[in-house]
Amino acid sequence: MREELNNLKNNALAQIIDAKNEDVLEELRITYLGRNGNINELTKEFKNLNDEEKKEMGILLNETKKTIEEAISSKLSEFKKEKSNAWFDYTIPGKKYNLGHIHLISQTIEEISNVFEKIGFVRVRYPEVEWDWYAFGALNFPVDHPARDEWETFFIDTKPHPKFGAMLLTPHTSSGQVREMQRVKTPPIRMINIAKCYRRQSDVSHYPMFHQFEGLVVDEGINITHLKGTLDYFAKSVFGQTVKTRIRPYHFQFTEPSFEVDFSCTICGGKGCKLCKEGWLEVGGSGMVHPNVLKAGGIDAKRYSGFAFGWGVERILMMKPGLNIPDLRQLYSTDVRYLKQF
Repeated sequence: MREELNNLKNNALAQIIDAKNEDVLEELRITYLGRNGNINELTKEFKNLNDEEKKEMGILLNETKKTIEEAISSKLSEFKKEKSNAWFDYTIPGKKYNLGHIHLISQTIEEISNVFEKIGFVRVRYPEVEWDWYAFGALNFPVDHPARDEWETFFIDTKPHPKFGAMLLTPHTSSGQVREMQRVKTPPIRMINIAKCYRRQSDVSHYPMFHQFEGLVVDEGINITHLKGTLDYFAKSVFGQTVKTRIRPYHFQFTEPSFEVDFSCTICGGKGCKLCKEGWLEVGGSGMVHPNVLKAGGIDAKRYSGFAFGWGVERILMMKPGLNIPDLRQLYSTDVRYLKQF
């Protein structure tokens, strides 16, 4: 066994000296010192030795193990020293890593905010998790209105508020209208509320979570011409001076009179194409704030009047000429190949 240990030590030292890199050195360590290595294999022969031989061979085995460990450590130090002394050109450009950028929807939100900021609108933000009263009751929705059905709105399974009713994910930014009136208390009010909204819808033009922006103006003497002028200003600021707007009679619970808003098609210039069919694209809703909504916000409806409008951020984005986004759901894709285009 003494001869075996001497041969093992000599072979190990010779291989360690000839090792070319750290990977080879690690393999040698496992071969000689690992759990199933040569040193441990020799200890299995101790059962065939007497006590005196066990003592002598034990000392020799530990010395052999220590010698191999020191040789490996010394060789490893040489490798590290060679690395530290290696020449390095500090003028070589480093690796360029991919940088993130503002998401396309966030870019659109910033653009909308900047447009309205220039005519005195103040950007506000109100809860995405809302009470039924602010989302529906204060906006003149009757108790049995279909929008208050669980097939349309995401209700939260929690105890209702004794005054404001059930908790829900706000289905529209209009829920911020009454909150803004309560905050300001005394007009004038010029608000733009941009936030996430939630509805049980999912197809090429709808998504369960989407973004809306809500405009609200309340003051003395506000009328439909102010609304139309604001819509014209927004359309021309975002889509260019050739874009036209029109309003059509409609019905919304929280405005009276109410209007649907159309912009002339940004693709064909209003001539008629596959997208618009007749030259107009439906954008969203608007109207004069219903007196009941003003009262819910604590505003004197006999003295003050106002207008409101609101529609999807994604809809404005998809109307941008040149983008050609056929499916709204692509905007929420995690595919970097798609997102990095913007």
